[in-house]
Amino acid sequence: MKKHNFNAGPSILPREVIEKTAQAILDYNGSGLSLMEISHRAKDFQPVVDEARALFKELLGIPDGYSVLFLGGGASLEFCMVPYNFLEHKAAYLNTGTWAKKAMKEAKGFGEVVEVASSAEDNYTYIPKGYTVPADADYFHITTNNTIFGTELRKDPDVNVPLVGDMSSDIFSRPVDVSKYICIYGGAQKNLAPAGVTFVIVKDDALGKVSRQIPTMLNYKTHVDAGSMFNTPPVVPIYAALQTLRWLKAQGGIPEMERRAIERADMLYAEIDRNKLFQGTAAAEDRSRMNICFVMSPEYRELEADFLQFATSRGMVGIKGHRSVGGFRASCYNAMPRESVQALIDCMRDYERQH
Repeated sequence: MKKHNFNAGPSILPREVIEKTAQAILDYNGSGLSLMEISHRAKDFQPVVDEARALFKELLGIPDGYSVLFLGGGASLEFCMVPYNFLEHKAAYLNTGTWAKKAMKEAKGFGEVVEVASSAEDNYTYIPKGYTVPADADYFHITTNNTIFGTELRKDPDVNVPLVGDMSSDIFSRPVDVSKYICIYGGAQKNLAPAGVTFVIVKDDALGKVSRQIPTMLNYKTHVDAGSMFNTPPVVPIYAALQTLRWLKAQGGIPEMERRAIERADMLYAEIDRNKLFQGTAAAEDRSRMNICFVMSPEYRELEADFLQFATSRGMVGIKGHRSVGGFRASCYNAMPRESVQALIDCMRDYERQH
């Protein structure tokens, strides 16, 4: 039976990325050595980092004056590194979910933090609007896609201060005006690579502005100057990221990824809205294209466990919702084929016919 991988992360990757990485793990470039056992300073690995960096810049249209870094620690470490490097007096945060809240918590150890708006009182079912960002903030931090609650910002905000964006789960799914940001970061385990590498896009002239002493490993400039090679980088995930970036370009780049994301989301949300058994959890105007969250309609709530078992028996993997939301979550990242979304829709329709 075919499996349809809707896991929220680590998540689906293009099949050819998995196969090419697996081959390199067995024998890297005909060297007789595994990718897992070569030096990160080997002459035939440096081109991997160089090409991955170049493709990042090409696909996202990153302007001159920005560096692309491949680091460890996940987005959770970036919650700390961002204020370490950029917060001198005050930072503004938009609280749209669990990860935004965690990022804000870390920043409070480095200076004043202003929560410009929050949707916590409604369990993060919408993106706040109409807020004011303090003009004297060192930066304004946003989490562009909220994996747990299924909401997404699909436009880069127009604000009067530099932007910082956590784009862990929607990077490469839509165009981004990188010039508005001083830093964009994310864990790779959703739209880019297996867990183990973190991407950071940082504006070079925004560094070195804070007065505090920054530990060497937590200083972005350390990694800019060393080309992501200050310490041993996660070799296998970086190689897999390169294969994904090549795949993205071959598929048509960001415009094609956005087209597919819209198509998948429109298909599944239409079924959720049509099917009497289910209902969406996020405000319609803020629905995520990457993480589609839904629950059983109130009168059918007792069928939740039964539908999950039914869907699992049909090859649906990872659709159980986060424990803080319940229900179901279909994560539809870039590598998700349209056919898998259709299979979930067919599953929902078949279950509807039975009830």
